[in-house]
Amino acid sequence: MSDPLTPRRSLMASLRSSFLTGLVVVLPIALTIYLIWAVIGYLDGWILPLIPEAYHPQELTQMIFGPGHSFPIRGVGVVVFLVFTTLMGWVAKGLIGRTVLVRLDRLVDRMPVVRSVYSALKQVAETVFNKSEASFEKCCLVEFPRPGVWTLGLISSRPKGEIAEKLGPDTIAVFIGLTPFTSGFVVFVRREDTIPLNLSPEDAAKLVASGGLVYPQTREATLPQA
Repeated sequence: MSDPLTPRRSLMASLRSSFLTGLVVVLPIALTIYLIWAVIGYLDGWILPLIPEAYHPQELTQMIFGPGHSFPIRGVGVVVFLVFTTLMGWVAKGLIGRTVLVRLDRLVDRMPVVRSVYSALKQVAETVFNKSEASFEKCCLVEFPRPGVWTLGLISSRPKGEIAEKLGPDTIAVFIGLTPFTSGFVVFVRREDTIPLNLSPEDAAKLVASGGLVYPQTREATLPQA
């Protein structure tokens, strides 16, 4: 005799499977849209107060569509930020801009606390956005935090200055990110003590941020048919 609960269980299992499949499809899209929307709103909330109130989107839409028809428009702060940043970069390339930057650096160097923060942020920005230097182009495995335990790391650069003199020319700097890849460690190890990988920095960041759940897709070699 068949169990009357079997069809109901099969229906619930099918619904649960469909729900999980839909969640896998919808969740990444929803989170991506939410993050983009949140970043745009953050930039608008930071930049719009610096713009005269007469040029706010609510005031402009009220002027165009009449009183009582004003509504907020997101993205104006992003546009202003992009235009302002591009304009500042164009000015900084000129003679006047370089002169102003040199005087600004000299002025900041006279401030005890501000100069440390400013110099550190400037070096990080120049390293990250300078395309002439290789930054995080290779990945490797390094024994950390103890021998026998391997950790995924990003090779940043060769040590310079006093660190290079003390550790030798074969030492490299490796950045080890922590899940969810918001912080990490910088370790100096010998190159022969690492295992180089063919992973890209983007795939390595996904692997660390997901806690080892998302591995890069590898293409399987196709065998010739008989």
